[in-house]
Amino acid sequence: MSDTRFAIGIDLGTTHCALSYVDIATSDGEQAVQHGQSIPQLTGPGAVEDLDLLPSFLYLPHAEEFPSGELGLPWRGDNDCAIGELARSRGAHTPIRLVSSAKSWLCHPGVDRRAAILPVDAPAEVSRLSPLEASLRYLGHLRAAWDFAHPDAPFAEQDVTVTIPASFDPAARDLTAEAAAAAGCAQLTLLEEPQAALYSWIQRSGGQWRKQVKPGDVILVADVGGGTSDFSLIAVIERDGNLELTRIAVGNHILLGGDNMDLALAYAVTRKLAEQGTRLDAWQIRALTHACRAAKETLLSDAAQDVVPLVVPSRGSKLVGGSIRSEISRDELNAILLDGFFPVTAIDEQPQSRARGGLTQVGLPYAQDAAVTRHLAAFLSRQAGATAELEGFDSRQPAGASFLHPTALLFNGGVFKSADLAGRVTETLNAWLAAEGGEPVRVLEGADLDLAVARGAAYYGYVRRGRGVRIRGGTASAFYVAVESALPAVPGIEPPVEALCLAPFGMEEGTEAELPTREFGLVVGEPVHFRFFGSTVRRQDVVGTTLDFWEPDELQELEEIQATLPSEGRSPGEVVRVRLQARVTEAGTLELEALPQGGGERWKVEFDVRGGRE
Repeated sequence: MSDTRFAIGIDLGTTHCALSYVDIATSDGEQAVQHGQSIPQLTGPGAVEDLDLLPSFLYLPHAEEFPSGELGLPWRGDNDCAIGELARSRGAHTPIRLVSSAKSWLCHPGVDRRAAILPVDAPAEVSRLSPLEASLRYLGHLRAAWDFAHPDAPFAEQDVTVTIPASFDPAARDLTAEAAAAAGCAQLTLLEEPQAALYSWIQRSGGQWRKQVKPGDVILVADVGGGTSDFSLIAVIERDGNLELTRIAVGNHILLGGDNMDLALAYAVTRKLAEQGTRLDAWQIRALTHACRAAKETLLSDAAQDVVPLVVPSRGSKLVGGSIRSEISRDELNAILLDGFFPVTAIDEQPQSRARGGLTQVGLPYAQDAAVTRHLAAFLSRQAGATAELEGFDSRQPAGASFLHPTALLFNGGVFKSADLAGRVTETLNAWLAAEGGEPVRVLEGADLDLAVARGAAYYGYVRRGRGVRIRGGTASAFYVAVESALPAVPGIEPPVEALCLAPFGMEEGTEAELPTREFGLVVGEPVHFRFFGSTVRRQDVVGTTLDFWEPDELQELEEIQATLPSEGRSPGEVVRVRLQARVTEAGTLELEALPQGGGERWKVEFDVRGGRE
């Protein structure tokens, strides 16, 4: 660990980014001296303001849209794009030039995340960016803001922790790490957002967190943000007289969050306008969606405001005169979000799916069921046995419990600024617990829903130096690679595969594991593909465990890697006898290395969407 002065935390969010830091030199023990970093950004042409949050929007203007210098920032005289508040407001009127939800696209395995695809529906004359480039630009803006405010402590020389959803697969983690490194994060660590939220709660408690939880507690972190819904379970364990926190489970990747809610609000307003005789086209609905996002954030953050006006731009030349006006009220907001996204459900209700059309537009793979409560029920049901192997937890679950019973609840994500939405989750969870004889869950107070993730990331950077309280957990899933059998060819039958465990659940960052002495054949010099799997429920598997059969809900197939490994002087297609070694890097990404018998070469296969790096 380097001897730097600051531990910087970055929340690279779907709708907002934030930056916080801990002054290591003046901190001691759990008493971390924490600061928020304001972020200079354009709020209008030529107008720069310092704001706590940087909206995760990037606007690609027409060449003549802004006079020279009006997109300048304190550290740069002019720019070819706008990032932040101006991008969000300008893009609401011209959505075909607005890049949004780059984080969600970054974890979409169905597209080339290095290709210039955003904005997706932009016409040919609009320049485009890749999800990776957009993420890099957000991070670059944060770096420049830091360097401008701290010229004596350059960003590149500090410890930086960037947060990601707990459900990010290895490929999305690797891309995030690459974007961060390109933006100047020389000393990078990745941290899951629910853990960051809990770290922030611990730090803000001033050491009092031990009075709010006790040994045997299971904390459910419910994180519903702009793009994803993430669930994590963290157990409170007593060891040698001290309380420890151990992450025991994370949920699947659920692309369900504020983006979905914005669209639901937009369609509700569209129906209201249609009843008044006004019809909107697809372009106007997209602009309305951005306006609904701003209205939602206003209503969730300002309890004194009950109605927010909405303006939809015209497609004609009379932009102002042709604008369409409507509004959305707090009652409408709560009704749409409560009934649509947080309905009262039973614990045995599973997320619903529907038959999909054979053809679809290129877009994000949103969850088919919009009910967050059903996804939560499915997560807790899958994790019914998550505490079975923890000492002291065997009697905590009621006999015959159909789901894991959390005892404490921590909210994270801007959606839960609404007391009604947070209350609905609490009430639904308590109803499930009561039906199986459980006690009501305790809601942990004191979370900062806007800045918790960035603050927790900065505190984690401080904790990694051996100070404060560390949540133990390692990898959020067990990871496996497919090994194809060497059986004779059979017409119409694919060769069966085994799943070989490379990294067990909870493998710590910065550790490596060599698989047992078993040898494998590695094909070099010609195109091949590697299949990978992940599991959040198989906690008993160790490095080298081989599965020749598994239930559909035990392993989830991840993105495959296509690669041509260098032949190193061998014939193309030759099969080389190798041993395998897996490593979880300090940054939190996973690498697989193949080492040939009796040779000095080694082939590295990283979880990387480029098709493998050799």
